[in-house]
Amino acid sequence: MTIEEILTLFDQNPLLALLGVLLLSLLVLFLGRRFIGRGLYYLAGRTESAYDDILVQSLHPFRFAWIMPLLVIYSFANLLPEFEIYIQKSTLFLMLWVGVITLNSMMEALNQIYESRPTYSGVSIKSYLDLIKILFLVVGVILSISIITGESPIVLLTGLGALTAILLLIFRDTILSLVASIQISTNDLIEEGDWIEVPSYEADGGVIEISLQSIKIQNGDKSISVIPTHKFMEVPFKNWRAMSEGGGRRIKRAIYIDISSIRFCDQETIDSYKKIHILADYIEAKQKEIQEHNLKYKIDDSVLVNGRHLTNVGTFRAYIAAYLRKRTDIHQTGMTFLVRQLAPGPKGLPLEIYVFATTTNLVEYEAIQSDIFDHLLAVLPQFGLRVFQEPTGWDFSVLADGNRNKT
Repeated sequence: MTIEEILTLFDQNPLLALLGVLLLSLLVLFLGRRFIGRGLYYLAGRTESAYDDILVQSLHPFRFAWIMPLLVIYSFANLLPEFEIYIQKSTLFLMLWVGVITLNSMMEALNQIYESRPTYSGVSIKSYLDLIKILFLVVGVILSISIITGESPIVLLTGLGALTAILLLIFRDTILSLVASIQISTNDLIEEGDWIEVPSYEADGGVIEISLQSIKIQNGDKSISVIPTHKFMEVPFKNWRAMSEGGGRRIKRAIYIDISSIRFCDQETIDSYKKIHILADYIEAKQKEIQEHNLKYKIDDSVLVNGRHLTNVGTFRAYIAAYLRKRTDIHQTGMTFLVRQLAPGPKGLPLEIYVFATTTNLVEYEAIQSDIFDHLLAVLPQFGLRVFQEPTGWDFSVLADGNRNKT
């Protein structure tokens, strides 16, 4: 039987034509899924690269195989003249959206490939790919309306201007997020993996995803904060990346000295300080400097108010600096190294340490900071100093017992 005879038979028997087209479509679908779908998975699995695996997974060959039977149905729609236009529109509509969904999946694949590269630096392109996906969807909607109505897409686009205000209202957050994403990317404000703090949203943790609409932050307690991307251009936030890249984490903490414990050092006290190894050179040099100053200006140093004298708090400050200079876990050069007095206040005299640890790891950093202040608080009484502390129940109890003993 020739092709002309088959076509004539189909013209005379519409139901037979419909059955033949359906059978042919099923055969094409079976062959497409069998050979093309499985073939792509097989070829991807045979290579060492993971990129083709990602592409094939995102392409969904078994879903994409539906394009071929739809093409068959579209091609033979003329066998049913009464329904030809409906069949063609339906198949075109389905093919269009299979293509749109596949293209959007390919955008996801591109993002995965980009982020899986060894040279990936944390600068995400997901927001740009999300924008492209939105454009695909918009084009899909316009073409779908064109297919259903039969109007040219150009005619639809010219009428789109009247809907601009409505579209701006609907896509307000998307447009704001797009602008914010461009600013974040251009100015390198946030990257995946950065540790950021956003006080207004109570977010404090690592950035795990940057998309067009939102930025996901995994907080220290493992909860997830999802913040609209455009909000990062409206609220203050702190990014700790520079600290991590700098190789040092700041220690900025003060010990509050009880002012009533501050005094000049007598000779006995000075002699005891000389026995502290890391202070010996400082005491010798300081004593020499003070003696020369007092001799130069003929000062009677028998009265402590006259001239210059060593104080226990100044010596303790020198001890802190010498102690920190001996620690290998503190940056000695290249970063701020400072031990200073701050203004006295209701809580005493603050002696502040402003230095940088050689690690940015939180656990190691806290251990270093704790070790330093454990030591300084323990050694403080050796300088005749007291730490300022608000009165506690124990203090009042001791005071009450003393009053009872007196009576």
